[in-house]
Amino acid sequence: MKEKFLTLCRENIHREGIDKLLAWLEKSDFFTAPASTRFHGAHEGGLVEHSLNVYEQLTNGEPTETTAIVSLFHDLCKTDFYTVSTRNVKENGVWVQKPYYTVDDKFPYGHGEKSVFMVERFMRLTNEESFAIRFHMGEYSDPNTGKAFEKYPLALLLHQADERATFMMEVRNND
Repeated sequence: MKEKFLTLCRENIHREGIDKLLAWLEKSDFFTAPASTRFHGAHEGGLVEHSLNVYEQLTNGEPTETTAIVSLFHDLCKTDFYTVSTRNVKENGVWVQKPYYTVDDKFPYGHGEKSVFMVERFMRLTNEESFAIRFHMGEYSDPNTGKAFEKYPLALLLHQADERATFMMEVRNND
C-alpha cells in the first residue's frame, strides 16, 4: 500500500513541496499507523489503506491534482497520533495481555484543521483544498459545515467519499 500511495502522489501531484512532504511521511508512522483506535482501519497500515480508499471513492479513477491531494492527505493529522498499549483480556477463562491502539495527541489542534496545517508546512493548498480537508468530517466537526459545503462542493464530495470508504469498504473488515 505504501508504494501505491507514493506512486499516486508522484503521478498526480506536481506542486512545489510534495517531495518534502513525502520525505517527511517516510520518516513518520503514516504507512504503519491505524486509521482509528477501534473503528475503521484499526490495524497496522489502516491509515494509508483508508487514504487510498478515500482516493478511490473520490476520484473514481479520474484524479485531478486537487482530488488526489485532498483524498490522500485528509487524515494527515493521524500521523504520529496513536501508540500501542496493552490491556488484560480474558480468553478461555485466562487473563492475557493484548495490544490495542490509544491516542497520544502531542499537538491537539483539531482534526481537519490540523491536517491542513500539516500539509501547509510543506506545500500550499488552494482555498478549495483547505476547506475540503478542514470540513471532511461533515456535521461531526463544525456548525459552519453547511456554509463550507455550499461555497466549496469539493468539501462535501470529500466528506461523502470518506464516509463511503469508512462504512462501505472498511468497517466490515474489522469484524
